[in-house]
Amino acid sequence: MNLSVLLTFGSAALAGIIAIGAAIRAGRAVERWAFAAGMAVLAVERICSGLMATAISPYAMFQWQVWRLTALALIPGPWLLFSLGYARGNAREFLRQWRLVLGAAFLLPIAIVGLFRPALIVATTAVGEDGHLVYNLGAAGTALYLIHLITAILLLVNLERTFRAAVGTVRWRIKYMLMGVGVLFLVRLFTASQALLFRGIDPDLNILNSGALLIAGLLILRSLFRAGHFLLDVYPSHSVLQGSVTLLLAGVYLLIVGVLAKIVAYLGGDASFALKTLVVLVLLVLLTVLLQSDRVRLHLRRFISRHFQRPIHDYRTVWRKFTDGTASRVEQTDYCRAVVRLTAEIFQSLSVSFWLVDDGREELTYAASSSLTSSQAKALQPDKAEVAPVLRFMREHPEPVDIETRADDWAATLRRCHPDEFHKGSSRVCVPIVDGGEVLALIILGDRVAGAAFAEQDIDLLKSIGDQVVSGLLNVRLSQRLLQSREHEAFQTMATFFVHDLKNAASTLNLMLQNLPDHFDDPAFREDALRGVGKSVAHINHLISRLGELRSELKISPVDSDLNEVVAAALGAFAPVKDFAIQSQPSPLPRVKLDRDQFAKVVTNLVLNAREASTGPGRLELSTRRSGEAWVLLEATDNGGGMTPEFLARSLFRPFQTTKKTGLGIGMFQCKMIIEAHGGRITVESSLGKGTTFRVFLPVGK
Repeated sequence: MNLSVLLTFGSAALAGIIAIGAAIRAGRAVERWAFAAGMAVLAVERICSGLMATAISPYAMFQWQVWRLTALALIPGPWLLFSLGYARGNAREFLRQWRLVLGAAFLLPIAIVGLFRPALIVATTAVGEDGHLVYNLGAAGTALYLIHLITAILLLVNLERTFRAAVGTVRWRIKYMLMGVGVLFLVRLFTASQALLFRGIDPDLNILNSGALLIAGLLILRSLFRAGHFLLDVYPSHSVLQGSVTLLLAGVYLLIVGVLAKIVAYLGGDASFALKTLVVLVLLVLLTVLLQSDRVRLHLRRFISRHFQRPIHDYRTVWRKFTDGTASRVEQTDYCRAVVRLTAEIFQSLSVSFWLVDDGREELTYAASSSLTSSQAKALQPDKAEVAPVLRFMREHPEPVDIETRADDWAATLRRCHPDEFHKGSSRVCVPIVDGGEVLALIILGDRVAGAAFAEQDIDLLKSIGDQVVSGLLNVRLSQRLLQSREHEAFQTMATFFVHDLKNAASTLNLMLQNLPDHFDDPAFREDALRGVGKSVAHINHLISRLGELRSELKISPVDSDLNEVVAAALGAFAPVKDFAIQSQPSPLPRVKLDRDQFAKVVTNLVLNAREASTGPGRLELSTRRSGEAWVLLEATDNGGGMTPEFLARSLFRPFQTTKKTGLGIGMFQCKMIIEAHGGRITVESSLGKGTTFRVFLPVGK
């Protein structure tokens, strides 16, 4: 008995032992039974091959070869089933998706052998100096090997997907099992391709299958000693064939071998052709293994970066700088300014603008810029008709886009929003900030130092920064809403407490008033008590009224009104005060929808604030005018002490924030609520020691 026969029977024995062990521990797991059945079939197939090699007569050899092909027909089904279920948490989904392919893998080879058994091998040919026999395949045998080849490729693709989806210790546990099965079917892919190329079975190649089974068995045994390798939950993608290195490898190998076979046949043949094709396969496999190694890929990237393609940006430094510079920004304006500054530094761009999309998705509003002032940006701000096509294009193409050479109207609008200062500073690029298909903002860059063009790496980095800005902007807005929600909640809680407490005080004072007639005969007590009680009750009721308005959601009942009449009526309630003058300058206005009583409170608060802010002779100028086609404007300018920028930015319109010694800090908070309930907005400009201007914008016809 020669070495090849010993190797064949040895590999069969090892496969049989593994099959028995796997069956004992299989339980109800389908993939375990598939593995046990697959190893058992391989053992039977190798036994048939060994008996063929030891047979004396050509007829006996022929019969054992036919039985080997019969066993070969049983291999595809169990092993394809194993590859779909091994270590996968979503195995049921894959089995359901592949049910037709699995059915074909089980039934088709058996049907071929059962129905067309005489057509498996049609003849035998003696070749070589030793005169060994080569079995010529018939149509059925060719079809059987073709199915075997396809199954081997699909199985390797599935195992590759499982390996790529696994990480950490999971990959460590399944590595040897996948390596063993991979070696086994890579060699079978080679022998099947040889049988198909030459339409014949060379028994000398059987030693390759035996050696592969022996090596695979040892690797599988190593894997079986790693606990839990069958109890893993890897969730690979369902797109098994997409991006598969195995599929690419198989295609390249078959293409190379096919071309070489034609060349060899044309030149008259080559006795060592099979060995050469095996070398090609081994080299391709080694190359693939190396390329799939994380360590090799890391060193390869470093080598290419160092010697061939040094990157434009130091991405680690850039990303750390960008995240550190924006992480602490909790105000939207501060965040936008930080993004503009960092983007300008990273890309050496002298002009960077940040435009926000309003909540109605109809307007672009200026947020920050390295080249435009707010007044310049206001003059360049596009109208709704111009903004619509811009947002439509950005929703459909959420990638950085060069707007310099585009002839579209939307590109012309963006170029106008971001003027080219030097006319030679490379292209202008717009980066859309898109979340869930909605455009949140636009960042426009231009005027790069030395007129450098935006390279591919620049565009990739811009896209990454855009994605980061999306999350940052949403976090800032969420933080602001959360802060406002907590402020409202705290204010409502405090208001409820005040109302309850002050109501008790008011009840006590009312009882005192009821008991006052008992002491009515004392004129001094009577006069003093009545004065104190009356004043306290009036003050308490005033606080209750103001705080009670904010305990529940503000509701308005707007009616068609003249803003000038509402302002005049509110001013009529004020008696003249020494050292404080009110000047009214109304202009003809279109009618607006107003809740007269609620808006009168806005006017009242503006007057009271101006009066209380006066440190000497005070003056308040109230004027009304049209602001564009869509708005009317109420402007209130005083000459009081003014407010600091910090107070304007952080405290003015928030409850319990005030610069007055006796104020509650709810007046402007209430004003903002009333104005926004009318669909309007309020802005403020103030200079410390010089005065303050409030502007109230109300929509026309709403």
